[in-house]
Amino acid sequence: MALTLFDLDNTLLTGDSDHAWMEFLGSRGIVDAEEFNHRNDQFYADYVAGRLDIHAFLDFQLTPLAAHPRAQLDVWHRDYLQERVLPMISNRARALVEDHRQQGDLLVIITATNRFVTAPIATELGIENLLATEPEVNTDGEFTGKTVGTPCFQAGKIERLRHWLQEQQLDWQQSLQGSTFYSDSYNDLPLLETVDFPVAVNPDERLRAHAEAKGWPILSLQDQ
Repeated sequence: MALTLFDLDNTLLTGDSDHAWMEFLGSRGIVDAEEFNHRNDQFYADYVAGRLDIHAFLDFQLTPLAAHPRAQLDVWHRDYLQERVLPMISNRARALVEDHRQQGDLLVIITATNRFVTAPIATELGIENLLATEPEVNTDGEFTGKTVGTPCFQAGKIERLRHWLQEQQLDWQQSLQGSTFYSDSYNDLPLLETVDFPVAVNPDERLRAHAEAKGWPILSLQDQ
């Protein structure tokens, strides 16, 4: 059983679920659209440039979760999934996931985006295993606006993957044999250089240059 890892945003999705979620909240008047869109765009630019302050971003991203009841958030997320996410899932992405599934691979989405946003997307893609940044919940199941554990970002993805494999009683070295990771972002370089088969998907400029220098496969999952 080969380990196959997928980044989510701009990899299995032809867009960014974080960014789209905040835009969705602004479009519904749930947050101040002008203020949040400005900050949202700046954080996204920082991410692309490789200078994102992940803790500052998570404080921003998780604030709306703490401001509303979980039941209401779930209702909004269902609309968000239909309106914003489904159009970002290409036939090529679904076919790639299915191809690895048919090969009997162990499929895992590994993403910096928080679990509240991404868990229904993983379900839509039929991928049971999700490693994501974990938002903290209180004893009533409501979000606190804080996170739990290491953010699933940059080298943190390796830490989270190692811990998850231990929980599954899987050996780290054996699991990496024949492993594949698909990602669009230079931020994922630590994990890309850890697996046996790194694949750049719609890569940003820095990852494309690195992938070309290393001879890594480069592919697009956008439908033509």
